[in-house]
Amino acid sequence: MTILIAYDGSDDSKAAIAFAGELFRGQQAVVLTVWERLAMTSARASAGLMVALDQSGVEDEAIGQAMSELAGQGAELARQAGLDATPRCDADSVAIWSTIVDVADEIDAQLIVTGTRGLGGVRSLLLGSTSDRVLHHAHRPVLVVPGPNGKGG
Repeated sequence: MTILIAYDGSDDSKAAIAFAGELFRGQQAVVLTVWERLAMTSARASAGLMVALDQSGVEDEAIGQAMSELAGQGAELARQAGLDATPRCDADSVAIWSTIVDVADEIDAQLIVTGTRGLGGVRSLLLGSTSDRVLHHAHRPVLVVPGPNGKGG
C-alpha cells in the first residue's frame, strides 16, 4: 500500500501525518508538498495589487528549495510516526488540489491523506477548499483529518 500525504507544515497537516502513522504503521507513504510558482501567484492576483516580478526564476528556485526542505521535514515526521516515508515536492500546474490528485494517480496511491485546513495568510499551500476539491475529484479514497483542535474546514 502506498499512501499520499499532503503536507504544508500546518498543524492540520502534522495531525494528518500522525493519524496516518497510527492507522497505517509500516506502510509506504509519499509526503507531498505542493507549491505555487510566483508567476502563477501574480497572474491570479488583481492587476493593481502586484508589482512586476523578476522573471529570472531566482525567487521560484528559492521557494522550490524551501518547499523541498519542508517536504523532507514532513517525511521525517511520517517516519517518526511509523511510516516508510519519502518526501516529494511539486510545483502546481493548474491548482494545488489538482496536483495532489495527479500525483496520487501517478504513483497509484491507494489513499490520499490530507488535513482539513492548511496554512493561512496570503500564501496558503493547503486550504480547506483544497481538501474539499481533492475529496471530490480524486479517483481513490481520501482521508481528511481534522486539526488538533478538532476544527475542520
